[in-house]
Amino acid sequence: MKTQVNLKIDSRVKEQAQKRAEELGLSLSSIVNATLSQFARTGELELSVAPRITASLEELVVEARKEYLSGKTSGPFDTADELMKHLAS
Repeated sequence: MKTQVNLKIDSRVKEQAQKRAEELGLSLSSIVNATLSQFARTGELELSVAPRITASLEELVVEARKEYLSGKTSGPFDTADELMKHLAS
C-alpha cells in the first residue's frame, strides 16, 4: 500500500538530488523510500559531508603508490615547460 507524503524542500536541493538519482538510474521517490526504509528498519540515519573514495579510485591510488615507491614515476618537475617536454618525449 502506498501513501503520499508532502515535504517542503529547497528547490535547489531537490534539483541536485534528482540529478544524482537520475545518474544512478533511480527516481527521487525511490531514494526517499530507501532512506526512510533503512531508518525505520535500523533506527539509524547516516549523514556525511565527507566525500568517500570509490573502490576504483582506491585501486588507482594503491597502484600509483606502488609505482612511486618502485621509482617508476617521472618528475618532480620544476616548471610546466619541463613537464610538457617530458610528456612530448
